[in-house]
Amino acid sequence: MSNVVPIILVVLLVIVAAVIVISLVRRYRSQHRQPTGQEPVDPFHTGDQDSLWGDPRSLQAGDIVELRGTTYTVRGSLRLSEGGWTWAEHLLDDAKGTQVWLGVEEDPELSLSLWSPLEDSPGDSGELRPGASRIEFRGRTYTSEESGSAHYRSEATTGLQPQGMVRYHDYEAEDGSLLGFEAYGDADWEASQGEELSRYDVRIYPASA
Repeated sequence: MSNVVPIILVVLLVIVAAVIVISLVRRYRSQHRQPTGQEPVDPFHTGDQDSLWGDPRSLQAGDIVELRGTTYTVRGSLRLSEGGWTWAEHLLDDAKGTQVWLGVEEDPELSLSLWSPLEDSPGDSGELRPGASRIEFRGRTYTSEESGSAHYRSEATTGLQPQGMVRYHDYEAEDGSLLGFEAYGDADWEASQGEELSRYDVRIYPASA
């Protein structure tokens, strides 16, 4: 009889411990369970940044964009697609009439780039042509990154037809400098020099706000 009591106590302690563990597991699961009907959420989504800096993915004509202290207005946008990929290019105009393009892409992270056409630089456009694996330009060596053709849809003012096809060829230097070429429809190649932007370089003020 003296041995039975300790055994019973041990069994009871094991049962109590098991009940506690099961209760804790159920509580953890209930706290971390995805609510019914709610889509899974990317833990790295930049929702907080978008609320403070604006969402570049929703840019449209009339929005105000501040790039490193310079204020631009979105004149128009190009919505591009190639296979399963989509991206956008927005024509920005400042108070002095300077025009640049802001590229917005998710691959899968949000990628922003600023492009300045080289057509206003004497001799630049005529000397530059895509196709080679490397291009020497203004003291930098640019290496071919990607090329292809995409369908575009034009919104507001872009200087292009409402829709069509564009060929492109992108290059990048070791320091991150970008060199891009685009040819819309049957037109000749147009060259642009670009750079990657951080999320904090771009602040957006929607026209509808």
